[in-house]
Amino acid sequence: MTETSNADSAITALKEALKGHDYIASQNISTAVYLAQKLSKPILVEGPPGVGKTELAKATALLLDKPMIRLQCYEGLDESKALYEWKYGKQLLYTQVLKEKLSELTSNSESLKQSVEKLHEFDDTFFSTQFLEPRPLLKALWAEQGAVLLIDEIDKSDLEFEAFLLEILQDYQISIPEIGTVKSTVPPVVFLTSNNTREIGDALKRRCLHLYIPFPDSKLEREIVRSRIPNVEETLEKQIVTFVQEVREMDLKKVPAVSETLDWAKALILLNAHNLETNIVRSTLNVLLKFQDDIEHIEPEIPTLIRSAVR
Repeated sequence: MTETSNADSAITALKEALKGHDYIASQNISTAVYLAQKLSKPILVEGPPGVGKTELAKATALLLDKPMIRLQCYEGLDESKALYEWKYGKQLLYTQVLKEKLSELTSNSESLKQSVEKLHEFDDTFFSTQFLEPRPLLKALWAEQGAVLLIDEIDKSDLEFEAFLLEILQDYQISIPEIGTVKSTVPPVVFLTSNNTREIGDALKRRCLHLYIPFPDSKLEREIVRSRIPNVEETLEKQIVTFVQEVREMDLKKVPAVSETLDWAKALILLNAHNLETNIVRSTLNVLLKFQDDIEHIEPEIPTLIRSAVR
């Protein structure tokens, strides 16, 4: 009973701490972050775009006072961009220096075999950490005090890249052929985000805690708006959120995300709006909606939506 109570208290404290960094977390979100730290497991955060998946990683980094290292995924991403590259220019420069010293290095050799053995002694020098250019994954593993690693939009990468990540997500280590196994001393806190544009593989899912962030309900979205835009009037805040919630129920190409709610609220404040009115809503609808077809679909419904919002 005491352990359960302690965990509940810790989750509540975590929720409040995230709020202190302008992230309004639901109970599910704060529980997932708490468990991820306790179990040293990555979190796979799924949900529609703009609901705060990336912002959760940023807020957690601020909360833990750790650097956030971000890997933006895309089709064709490979280990040279995600893990490391060799500093070929520096290697070439050292090759030129070695070339100038060849006669001096081999002058005391009694045979060709000895000369070759002396030259082989430099192999490890050329393929050592001083010639390595770390990319986000390796930077996160090397971070002495730990880091928050954000692997953003993993669903945009290929299945091959997913498979490449499995060792890192399982053991917080990676194998580099020329150097060996690199293992983190302080495992990073790992967030993977997905907009569900494709199905994530079972092997990757098994290594992660799963968190789905849906669009917030009216109460939570109002709290988010108040947190991010403290100067918004309460009446306008309520009307904005009610209007957006109604719009999300309509058949659109892209329903407005929380980020668009915030942008629209800021735009209305800049235009000195105190209430939603037909003209100002019509002129700022492009801030809330990103497709012209959606704007044209909504425009005839604006008076009805406003009446519902101002009740």
